[in-house]
Amino acid sequence: MPQNEGHPHDGAPHARFEEELGSILRATGDGFSADGRRELVEGGLQRGRRRLLRRRLAVTGGVLALAAVGIGGAYGGSLLGPTGDATSTSVAAPPRPTHANGTGSPKDQRPEGGVPVKDLAAVLKAHTPAGQWQFDDLDGEGQSVTGVYDDGKGKAGVSVGLYRAGTGGEAGKDQVTCPDKALVRYDRCAGGRLPSGDRIMILQGYVYPDGREETKNWRAVLLTKDGFLVDANEYNAAAEKGAAITRENPPFSLSQLKALVAAEAWRPLLKKLGAPPKPDPGTPQLPPVPSAAAVQATLRSLLPKGATVVSHGGGDGHGYVVVDDGRGRSMVGVDVQPTAGTSVAEIFTGDGVVTLPDGTKVRSTQQPGEMGGEGVVWGSVDTLTPQGFRVGVSAFNAGAQYEAATRDEPALTMEQLKALALSPKWQKLPLK
Repeated sequence: MPQNEGHPHDGAPHARFEEELGSILRATGDGFSADGRRELVEGGLQRGRRRLLRRRLAVTGGVLALAAVGIGGAYGGSLLGPTGDATSTSVAAPPRPTHANGTGSPKDQRPEGGVPVKDLAAVLKAHTPAGQWQFDDLDGEGQSVTGVYDDGKGKAGVSVGLYRAGTGGEAGKDQVTCPDKALVRYDRCAGGRLPSGDRIMILQGYVYPDGREETKNWRAVLLTKDGFLVDANEYNAAAEKGAAITRENPPFSLSQLKALVAAEAWRPLLKKLGAPPKPDPGTPQLPPVPSAAAVQATLRSLLPKGATVVSHGGGDGHGYVVVDDGRGRSMVGVDVQPTAGTSVAEIFTGDGVVTLPDGTKVRSTQQPGEMGGEGVVWGSVDTLTPQGFRVGVSAFNAGAQYEAATRDEPALTMEQLKALALSPKWQKLPLK
């Protein structure tokens, strides 16, 4: 789905958002693009943890996680976990600390240097409106600070994290580009380049993508031109999860979030992160997969006649299309894993698993959707050859899992999904 598709909402709050966003865009200079404009409404993006060597995963589907074309335009998103379950995280989350005090960042992102939490807290306080603060572990060191802010209108959880974006000219760009609405339920997002050369993204959304709770997550991420990330998050509750909603909206405006992450006071602290660690020779590497273009072309070639593609996306090794055969939109996704490894074999056992004459195992499932869309039906077929080549496909009776069903059944039947997954075309694709 194009990023500027959406549903216009009228009303004063929406008008105020547009006016404020317009001011931010003018203040940040040329090259800053808004996503949605009139379609921008209160909405969100799920927060989460980074998994599997920084592959961003956005849409879960049991054994299949559909492609996440998210913040960055084309993020990885459908790598299957070792047990066959898809690992889901925020589409855009930089490496998250594993402890509340900001220490213990993921192994693949652990810096050589740490930053005193009290210094992080001091910058946060100095660049936000006056209010009462409570911080976690001011005596510690780490990459982030977490606190509770109270301006008299209700307590709000706030966090700021400092991270290295990685190596390479495009490192971190995926953190500051608005996500694909076909995969992530959000409504307000703007991103672009500042006059300084830094990139920024500002997003308003929810903690939970399925709407089961209305905890809002408003966020700004800055990618400096020298490869650092400043990630600020605020909530309308005292904590990201597990806390009651205390106010209608998070406390800081879009302009205030932008000013917070762009503050020059973060620069000396970013330098304390030190050089990025050298890769551990024992760290497992992602196996080669087909290119995004090859997956997309193959998926389209295998669709039944009459299924018109209305939007598409994906990344290396995975892809999705939203099709419409005249009876409503339906999302169809594929995940191609040429080297699945032996650890996934256990999910291809038990009832419902069929072994074909050539030894290929086929696991078919039909169940309700898992992202909160009303009436969503989800069919999937997962296949594994004796050589470890795995292809999983899914289809939904909606254009996105979090949207209400648009038809009674997915556009592809279970037999059609099986034929798609077992096509020999997948194994003939070149790997990268």
